[in-house]
Amino acid sequence: MKALVIGGGIGGLSLALSLKARFDDMEIHVYEAASEFKPLGLGINLMPHCVRVLTELGLQNNLKEVAVEAEEFVFATHNGQIIYREPTGRYAGHEYPHFSIHRGDLHSVLLQAVIERLGADRVHTGHRLVEFSQDDAGVTAVFAGFEGAAIEPVRGDFQVGADGVHSVVRKSYYPNEGAPVFHGINLWRGVTKMRPFLSGASATRIGALHRTGKLAVYPIRNNIDSEGNQLVNWIAEVVTDHQAPVDWSAPGNLEDFMPYFEDWRFDWLDCKELLSSSEGVLSYPMVDRDPVDQWTFGRVTLLGDAAHPMYPRGGNGGAQAILDAEALAKALLAENDPNAALLAYEKERLPIVNNIVLTNRSTPPDSIIEVVEQRTNGERFESLDEVISLEEIQEISLGYQRVAGYDKETIAGK
Repeated sequence: MKALVIGGGIGGLSLALSLKARFDDMEIHVYEAASEFKPLGLGINLMPHCVRVLTELGLQNNLKEVAVEAEEFVFATHNGQIIYREPTGRYAGHEYPHFSIHRGDLHSVLLQAVIERLGADRVHTGHRLVEFSQDDAGVTAVFAGFEGAAIEPVRGDFQVGADGVHSVVRKSYYPNEGAPVFHGINLWRGVTKMRPFLSGASATRIGALHRTGKLAVYPIRNNIDSEGNQLVNWIAEVVTDHQAPVDWSAPGNLEDFMPYFEDWRFDWLDCKELLSSSEGVLSYPMVDRDPVDQWTFGRVTLLGDAAHPMYPRGGNGGAQAILDAEALAKALLAENDPNAALLAYEKERLPIVNNIVLTNRSTPPDSIIEVVEQRTNGERFESLDEVISLEEIQEISLGYQRVAGYDKETIAGK
């Protein structure tokens, strides 16, 4: 059996590894439009549910070498008052860790494993999918190379579109869908070299009333110099009518968002210093797509952002692509017919992930902060217990974990 994987990102490489782990005789090829792989984006949180998959693929030690193992989530108001500190990963009793990592480092770990296990000749860069067709026996994919150069068509038993938010495969089935949907929120991202803050392994979310400004801050590399500094990832989120390009590499301007955060100076973190000391600024809009009710079309299916583009919250974009990859590989192992396997994969994963897409819009992980800011009208509180109970906080947090699938019960059941 021959697999055509369109897209060499986190989802496509995870699928190649998941297939290789289950099929010694499957011919697996990954086709990437870019002429070479370059680091895209910045930080990402790998929660225990997807680290389980990566561990079973033999990658945990490789990830641990380049990531920060997170110890806790921290939720705080824009006044710097800490609402809740919640253990995460193994510190919360999970079997698997929570890694905060640079996307480029994660991609490098995945790519190196694919090259070692499948062979460098199975990863084809400079292959931009132009069109494809299928019949009862298989799929034919047509690619264009550098400057549109023709490439010999490729034949396979099935094809997986793991080609991201601008998926060519998806567009062929949803040609009138239009651009990703912008919901009036823009993100600015960067990394800063700095001394560890809080535990030194805290994934921190800071918010303001009516979401007029939010920060997510967490370290993604340890001991980057002789002074013990970390590389700290930050994401600034602002409600705005201005939409940045849907491009993880698009540059941003500090002055476009700094006014929202320049007064956020706490005894445990100086946010103005954090942002102004960044090595650079990238900009990305908060976009997703409305969920669809079909990913699989005969011998072709969708995976990751091509199937379910979602708000970049809670590390779910990358995590759900990794979980998709495992589910698809298992379905192919259980079914002799690729058509039946791809349908079984869709039946399992589509309702779960569509629910995450909608939940990320309405009640993201940091909704705890919004509740507190609303009840205090953005003012400092004297006693948190008079604002919100510990039980309510924990239920909000656990509710999101259950939706995303990284609560203990869900992971233990895998």
